[in-house]
Amino acid sequence: MRPEPFGALVYHFGNRKLSFLKSKLLVSVVEALEHHESVHATLAACAVPEAQRPAYVKALADLSRSQMIEPRELPA
Repeated sequence: MRPEPFGALVYHFGNRKLSFLKSKLLVSVVEALEHHESVHATLAACAVPEAQRPAYVKALADLSRSQMIEPRELPA
């Protein structure tokens, strides 16, 4: 992730895709994902307003589909 005034650029070296994270809050959410048990816990911890959470879930799903972020295995 490369920080930019608008948020960040994300480049996947394997599939050569480039994505724009268009808000600093979205950058914070992506960076915080590894520290929380779920997407919803991350959104709450980052104080994403309830009304905006569906848009953030969609953005994260898009990043996942493009392999910019990957699901992690949780210990059983």
